[in-house]
Amino acid sequence: MTDAILGFLFSPWGWLSAAAVLAGLEMLLPGAYMIWLAAAAAATGLTVSVLNVTMEGQLAAFAGWIAISLLASRQLKRLRPIGSDDPGLNRLSLRLLGKGAVVTQAISGGRGKVRLGDSEWIAEGPDAPVGTAVRVTGSEGPILKVASGAEQHDPAG
Repeated sequence: MTDAILGFLFSPWGWLSAAAVLAGLEMLLPGAYMIWLAAAAAATGLTVSVLNVTMEGQLAAFAGWIAISLLASRQLKRLRPIGSDDPGLNRLSLRLLGKGAVVTQAISGGRGKVRLGDSEWIAEGPDAPVGTAVRVTGSEGPILKVASGAEQHDPAG
C-alpha cells in the first residue's frame, strides 16, 4: 500500500470511516456483532485523535477497545435481556404443553406412541390402549410425557 493510503487508514478519519462501514454492515447483516466492532473503531479513532500513537499502537488500541466493547455488550445483554412476544418460539416442548393427542400404539410399560397433529411421537405415561385421548404434560428431548384424564399434572409443577 502507498504511504498516503496507510496514512489515511491509520488516522482518526480512517478509524471513523471504518466505524461507519462496520455500522453499515450491521444494518445489512444484523446480528448485533458488527456494531460493537464499529464502537471499537470509533473509540480507536478518538484515541488516535488525542494521542500520538504508532500504527502498532493503534492496532493494539483497537484490539483493546474490541475487548472492552464485547464485555460491555455481554453486560448489557445480562442487564437487559432481549424479550420475545412468543416465549415458546423454537421451544417445541413449551408449544406442545397441554395439547391433546391420541394413542396410536398402546402405551404399555410406560411407553408407546401418540399422534399429535400430523406427527407421531414416542410417548411416556400411564398405560393406555390405542385410541385413548391423552394430554401432553412435558417432554424430554423428542419423547412426550403424557397423562390421561384425572392423572394430568400441572405443567409448572
